[in-house]
Amino acid sequence: MAVPLTEAQWARIEPLLPDRTPRRGGRWRDHREVIDAIAWKFQTGSQWGHLPETYGNWRGVYNRLRMWAVDGTWERVFTTLIAQADAEEELDWVVSVDSTVVRAHQHAVGARKGGAPTGEPAAHAIGRSRGGLTTKIHLASDAHCRPLAFVLAAGQPGDAPAFAHVMARIRVPRRRGRPRTRPDVVRADKAYSSRATREHLRKRGIPAVIPVPADQRGHRLRRGSRGGRPPAFDREAYKQRNTVERCINRLKHWRGIATRYEKTATIFLAVLHIAGIFLWSAR
Repeated sequence: MAVPLTEAQWARIEPLLPDRTPRRGGRWRDHREVIDAIAWKFQTGSQWGHLPETYGNWRGVYNRLRMWAVDGTWERVFTTLIAQADAEEELDWVVSVDSTVVRAHQHAVGARKGGAPTGEPAAHAIGRSRGGLTTKIHLASDAHCRPLAFVLAAGQPGDAPAFAHVMARIRVPRRRGRPRTRPDVVRADKAYSSRATREHLRKRGIPAVIPVPADQRGHRLRRGSRGGRPPAFDREAYKQRNTVERCINRLKHWRGIATRYEKTATIFLAVLHIAGIFLWSAR
């Protein structure tokens, strides 16, 4: 069952949206009605043509979704809500990183190769892995299971190569000075245990809570003194890494996120930002 915005959520979101008078034509349809329509579509996983009549013509809703995806409105609202939480000291900077694979429905393939929006990844972030056509969502979350950043990629590559890209997307504006980009701690599973990942965090002065896989541990031991010291690992702190997995679970309550139906990564990423807007505005 779809859950629309509450009054409290709308009070946080409304001031962050563009003016209701577009540059051309008349007034836009009510922003709240459009956001509720988008949420209904992706929470239920229904087709656009099945949008209830109470939300009006589905093409108008889709056009708003696409327009604000291309010009970055959804991401700006998402980032601003995070910044507000940070200003009110409700953002915990103990960050966990992980990824999840979603199946790409047959309706998600076949996008036109030309005319893709700026920043659209290769092959629209759809690849072929053991599970068929898939997209991988790389993300970071805070300690309260709320997303901080998203990166989309094809489903077949590993997690570690995308780590630096996810970290680069963590950028929270502040009232004074530069945006904050540096977490207090980063937690991740064994898939991120690579020399490049640890070096990236070490250069930025960020403590890492990442276990070492058995094969890496064995390789270091075989090298003897040349293998160096094992990286520090806080087993108790690692137990809280499940925050990112719980964040993924909350996002996948939206059936349109658990299965990808959108042809372009630009639109699918916008849907992730909208789901994040719902989570952050409900704090």
